[in-house]
This record gives sequence, structure tokens and C-alpha cells, in this order.
Amino acid sequence: MAKENNKKAATAPSPKPEKKHETTMEFIASMAVVLVVGLFIITFNLQAFEIPSSSMENTLLIGDHVFVDRVTLAPKTNWMPITPYRTPKHGDIIVFLSPAEPGLYVVKRVIGIPGDHIQLKDGVVYRNGQALTEPYVIHTTGSYNPYRDNFPDVAPPEGMITPEWHLEMSSYIQNGELVVPPGRYFGMGDNRDVSYDSRYFGFIPQENIIGRPMFIYWSFEEPPGQYLKTSIGDRIAFAGKVIIHFFDQTRWRRMFHVVR
Repeated sequence: MAKENNKKAATAPSPKPEKKHETTMEFIASMAVVLVVGLFIITFNLQAFEIPSSSMENTLLIGDHVFVDRVTLAPKTNWMPITPYRTPKHGDIIVFLSPAEPGLYVVKRVIGIPGDHIQLKDGVVYRNGQALTEPYVIHTTGSYNPYRDNFPDVAPPEGMITPEWHLEMSSYIQNGELVVPPGRYFGMGDNRDVSYDSRYFGFIPQENIIGRPMFIYWSFEEPPGQYLKTSIGDRIAFAGKVIIHFFDQTRWRRMFHVVR
């Protein structure tokens, strides 16, 4: 009987070790790592932008807030060989620093890449002699503008284009077509009648390109020209409007919409 009791005692399961609780310092260290990683991603990979104008409707609306991929179109580096670096291609939507207004971020669609011949005839874009099929394009005014719609055949009226572009444009025209030089891109807005784009300020330097919008993370109904209201009173008033109308004026159907 004693032997049997000893056997049972020997085979009895040992008590489970007590679960170790995370200390305050360990919790702070974990949160610090998360914040550092998040800051790295936002600083070097993603950047948030707000769409201020109607030049890219209906692809992007006033009040759309987008995350921009800053890596793919960045200059290639050797320290991150697995990153799929590439140059902008036809149809890419890009965010870039305006060559006409330093410090202003602009979003347009790439229509011409280096070597392309660009021409507009009655509002239709021809690239290398072929008319483009552009289902994303809209015309909101219904008006006719000789320079805008027959670029670059028609000379621009005085004051319509930047002085720099007025001096440079003729040197890039061959047989009535604009030839895109190396390291430069020709961009246009999808809302062609109101878009202030490469027809007016010239080519987009590759070094000015920030990245490409990936998806809309929030969209709020804003009146046109809201971005021009920069006074403290205007900003406070708009912040109050966002708080009051967050739920009924947020465009929920556009949340996480992929930008194409």
C-alpha cells in the first residue's frame, strides 16, 4: 500500500508556474517601440494629405483625406533592395510640389512621361499621335477655351500661364506637339475644364514628386475654397463644423476607397 501511494505521488502533475505580469517599465518600452515604428512609417513611407480643390473630380473630391505612398516613386536606394522602386508611368496619380508655387502640394494624373509627344485637339488628348481613352475625365463647365482645349497649337492669352513656362514652352514644341524632356512629366487633372496643370505651369520635375495616393482614409464634405480660409477664426469655425457634423457630413461610402 505504501508503494502504491508513493507511485501516485511521483506521477502527480506539478503546479503551473505563475504567469509573469508586465511591469510598468516594460509596458512603456513596448509603447515606445510601437510609436517609433509608427513614426518611421508615417515619416518615410506614408504621408497624409487633404484634397483642397475640384481639379481631380470625380476621382478625388474636395475634402478627401488620403494616405500617400512615399516609397515606390522615390529615388532608388541600395539599403532597401526589396522595395519595388519605379518611375511614374502613364495614368499614375501623383502628389508633387508645385513648380509654380513653392511649398504648395498638388495632385494630378501623369499623362506624359519622358519622350512622349503630347497634343490636345478640341479637348481630346493625343499621345504620340494616338487619341487617349480616358474614362476618368469629366468636363464640368461645357465651355470652350482655345488654348486649354487645343494645346499647344494656340498661343496662350497674356497672364494665363506662368512667366517661366511662357518663355520655355516653345523650345519643347515639335510639329505642333509638346515633347516631354528627360526627368520631367506632363500632368493633368481629371476635371479638365478647371484643372490648373502642366498646360499652365509646365513640366513636373521628377525631384518634386512626393508619391502616389493609395487610399482615402476619411472624406468630409467641404465647400470649395475652404483651404484658402487660413485665419484663426476661419479655422476654429471649420473645426466646430467638423465636430458638429462629423457623422452626417462624412462621406462614409468613400472610406478606404482605393485611388485609381
